[in-house]
Amino acid sequence: SFLLRCFGAQIARGCHIYACAKIWAPWNLECRSSACIADEAEIYNTVRVVLGEGAVISQGAFLCTASHDYATAAFPLVEGPIVVGKCAWVAARAIVLMGVTIGEGSVVGAGSVVTRSVPPHSVCVGNPARIVKEVRR
Repeated sequence: SFLLRCFGAQIARGCHIYACAKIWAPWNLECRSSACIADEAEIYNTVRVVLGEGAVISQGAFLCTASHDYATAAFPLVEGPIVVGKCAWVAARAIVLMGVTIGEGSVVGAGSVVTRSVPPHSVCVGNPARIVKEVRR
């Protein structure tokens, strides 16, 4: 957390970012209190990634804020921010793509590929991820 802060990340108290997590652009990362990024999780954040209070990004998860427009000859970079809501969990080896918001209290199942925003208190799984149930805590 100290090194990420040195490079511009906004890391609140109580966050736990494991040593083997990969953060591409610390200045584009905001972690609210008690957020966690596990070992081997990768945050490719050409634009803003916000992790809400108590959000968890598990081992090997990949959050990707950029891609290329393959339909254009110039192959330009396209970007979109990612927001992981309060107490949401992105499970191991899941992929969250650009422009996606994971709603408060939602769960992204292991190995899922999230291409669209997930409403609060939902469980989504699969490739592409689809909502399979609602969670109330």
